Amino acid sequence: MNVYHGGPRLGLFSLALLLVGLFPLVFAHAVSAQTQGLGDASASIQHDFVGARKCKSCHGKELMGDQNATWGAGPHAQAFKTLSNEQSLSIAGELGLSGAPSDAPECLVCHLTAYGVPEERIWKPLKREEGVQCESCHGPGRDFRKKKIMADLDKARANGLWDPGNDHEICLRCHNDASPTFDPHRYTLSDGSTRAFDYDQAAERIDHPIPEHVKGRYLELRKKQKEEEERQKNR
Repeated sequence: MNVYHGGPRLGLFSLALLLVGLFPLVFAHAVSAQTQGLGDASASIQHDFVGARKCKSCHGKELMGDQNATWGAGPHAQAFKTLSNEQSLSIAGELGLSGAPSDAPECLVCHLTAYGVPEERIWKPLKREEGVQCESCHGPGRDFRKKKIMADLDKARANGLWDPGNDHEICLRCHNDASPTFDPHRYTLSDGSTRAFDYDQAAERIDHPIPEHVKGRYLELRKKQKEEEERQKNR
């Protein structure tokens, strides 16, 4: 199993590629370790990362809407794997990377969850092959992942749950205009105007909602589901 603990602390870096298909390629110009302008390393990290496998314990269930399956079939989960395809290798060569993009901190900062984050914030080692995981969008989950906390949205947010719907800067840590293939007209709005990034349209493509009837009632419904499963088993 190929795991990592957040990667080394970043020094100067010149580019970060984001070859996920859904969003443009990203790179940055000579950003210092103090600035850390890309990826999770640029965020104010106050909680610990646990990895998508912990999220799956609830969000892999049909009752919850199986968000894990949607993520696994989407572009973010493939972020690390794309670094080995022909397009990535070609662009890395054009931009002067000395090694493979799959080994380059300049690329990994936006292709791996928690890359460049201090190791003490990585509670459970993360799998490289899982690319950009849940916590890059929803925040490091160690302190809000428990069911009794997630059942209360306000409590979950107080314990570190991020809200990308109201804070688009979470997405823009990587999906920004530093890309060598930057397209300022990628998204067309309802009024006919265009922009490089539109959260609503981008989010719709990877939509993974919790069913409305489950919100705030997961523990109750899961208990009933288990009781019914037990009754069926004992018939």
